[in-house]
Amino acid sequence: MVAFICTLLVGFAGVAGVILYGRRRPVGAPLSWGEAMAAAMFAMFLLLWWYGVIPHQWLTWAEGELGWRSDRLLAEPTGNQPLTVSYKTLADIIAVVIYGVGIALHIGLWAVWNDRGKKKPAEVPASRYGRPLVRKG
Repeated sequence: MVAFICTLLVGFAGVAGVILYGRRRPVGAPLSWGEAMAAAMFAMFLLLWWYGVIPHQWLTWAEGELGWRSDRLLAEPTGNQPLTVSYKTLADIIAVVIYGVGIALHIGLWAVWNDRGKKKPAEVPASRYGRPLVRKG
């Protein structure tokens, strides 16, 4: 459990670091070779961490301490429900959710990084029907 929680903390700390650095770094600033290599290494580290280490630690914890193996059944077949669902299936589904969180964070971080220099459009007042109240003149 400790290993899984620590890997999650490191993963979320990396995401927070990208967000904080993205707010601080000016848009269009020149990038040196060393900065590019450090950024590429950190990006690869986060990819490896979210898609390799965190799911591995979850599955290790689920099979080890929690005892969620394939011989331990969560739901057995009944008259209306013909499926056999083991705890191993539940652990694998949670691993897929972890992958989904990782890819959502990955896409979200790229969106935040690429939109960091864009200004929000000014709000235009609207009528009761949702049309903008702008006079052309």
